[in-house]
Amino acid sequence: LQRVRALVGADVPIIASLDLHANVSQKMIEHADVLVAYRTYPHVDMAATGARAFNWIARRLAGVPRPHAAWLRAPYLIPMCWQCTDDAPARDLYALLDHIDAAGEDSASFTMGFPAADVEKCGPAVWAYGASAQSAQDAAQGLLDAVNAVEAQFNGEIFSAQDAVAHAIATGRDNRDKSGPVVIADAQDNPGAGGSADTTTLLKALIAGDAKNAVLGLLVDPHAAQRAHAAGAGARLSLSLGGKSGIAGDSPLEAEFLVERLHDGDVTATGSVFSGYQLTLGLSALLAIGGVRVIVVSKPVQLLDLALLRFIGIEPSEQAIIAVKSTVHFRADFAPIAGKILICAAPGAFPLDPRQLAWTRLPEWMRRMPAAR
Repeated sequence: LQRVRALVGADVPIIASLDLHANVSQKMIEHADVLVAYRTYPHVDMAATGARAFNWIARRLAGVPRPHAAWLRAPYLIPMCWQCTDDAPARDLYALLDHIDAAGEDSASFTMGFPAADVEKCGPAVWAYGASAQSAQDAAQGLLDAVNAVEAQFNGEIFSAQDAVAHAIATGRDNRDKSGPVVIADAQDNPGAGGSADTTTLLKALIAGDAKNAVLGLLVDPHAAQRAHAAGAGARLSLSLGGKSGIAGDSPLEAEFLVERLHDGDVTATGSVFSGYQLTLGLSALLAIGGVRVIVVSKPVQLLDLALLRFIGIEPSEQAIIAVKSTVHFRADFAPIAGKILICAAPGAFPLDPRQLAWTRLPEWMRRMPAAR
């Protein structure tokens, strides 16, 4: 933004839209006329955010003066798994933005930050625009007060792989009304957040727990996918599956698998996050071992869409357990069919607890986790 401003000068409007996980600095606010951010995670409001940005462009081009801005920063990091805007407290905080918009000329944004970016500006930020400096400051301060008031609520239950599987199996056993599959989020191996998507700890726990009618995806292992395609559907293969990224505490799964189905990996997304997108998984295979099936792909793609199960013959609603390599985005498509959702902290490159990261640039005053009550 600073470089763009230097190129176009002070009189050309600069309006930009930002991801909800953006780490926003005071300088960004200074160099743009207006910044607007997504208000949903899973991100299902990208078009609506673009429309709000365009509205600001139209206003500036019509001669409306650049609004006054105020920016403030919250003092704690928010783990990604608790940033979901379908649930409190994030849901209620984003509702405040709608109230500010509806009240008049002021508008505001809140980004929860990406709590694995080792930069000085990492963390949640709020900012507001108004017809006066005071109105912008008041709106931003009100938002920050609300964010600080719910700090302890950015928390929840996280399971080990073994406990998640045991809980899922017990839930299925007790689920006499068949309310839907238990979805386990293998949240630390999410390729959308830097995970390798090839860890096997949760897969091993499903097998060791003798899970039935369970599926895990999408596990990246191009060599295994190639071997499955060479062998053909119906073949049995001894594989060293996954676990090749060097993640501490994880290793390949050495076992014999049945090749159930094969696919070229070209999939059209149908869910609300990526509806209509063409996703390229590369050579893909559905492998089975006991009561567990695993979707093996050649390229990392976050399992956030039901189409990423259906493309290879898995009907999601008919599964007892679905393990997804995703943190939150899966909820947009999977929550409506899930009987229960469990967050699992199996080994992976993206720790759910930011305290586990070796920070070098984050300010000392920034709490690495929300403070408990």
